[in-house]
Amino acid sequence: MNKWLVTAIIALSFGLNLAQAAGNAEQGKTKSVVCASCHGADGNSPLNPVWPKIAGQHPQYIEKQIKDFKSGARNDPMMAPMAMPLSDQDVADLAAYFSGQTLQVGKAAADKVSEGETLFRAGNLETGVAACMACHGPSGAGNPQANFPAIGGQHAAYVEKALKDFRDAKRTNDSSNMMQGVVNRMTDQEIAAVAQYVQGLSK
Repeated sequence: MNKWLVTAIIALSFGLNLAQAAGNAEQGKTKSVVCASCHGADGNSPLNPVWPKIAGQHPQYIEKQIKDFKSGARNDPMMAPMAMPLSDQDVADLAAYFSGQTLQVGKAAADKVSEGETLFRAGNLETGVAACMACHGPSGAGNPQANFPAIGGQHAAYVEKALKDFRDAKRTNDSSNMMQGVVNRMTDQEIAAVAQYVQGLSK
């Protein structure tokens, strides 16, 4: 694993301030009606695989993404207007609700599993691509202390889009540009393979 990545992980793990308003899951359920039209009532996004599953995601990660949509740090024409009217308490309540839901894991495409697993667990030493599990864990459960998201079971289409958005600098709200640094070295084939592997990975 690259030395810069190790250093960044350690710094984030010890330096991240996770102080946030306490979320109320029951209130979040009531407030989630609008969210359900895209993400599903339980956060499993059944209608369009480009819309991410948020069921079981770390609450602080959900909060950060909604606040980034609201501030413009993360750009999305659909999410920005949804996030704008939300108060900090609304965001905390929604995060508390969706993080408590059960993720429905998908199934990986069989022809991409082998390559995807290699990239996820070992990276690509020749091109300097770091192993995904270095930050997201061996089962894709993420690291809540460092605010690295859970990705196991996520829609492959969403993972592929997110990785390409980082690579193309359409998304820049990652901590210390870590994701951009990793994905800049990945080919389209590698991105598609690891996205498929992640889709079938149970945390």
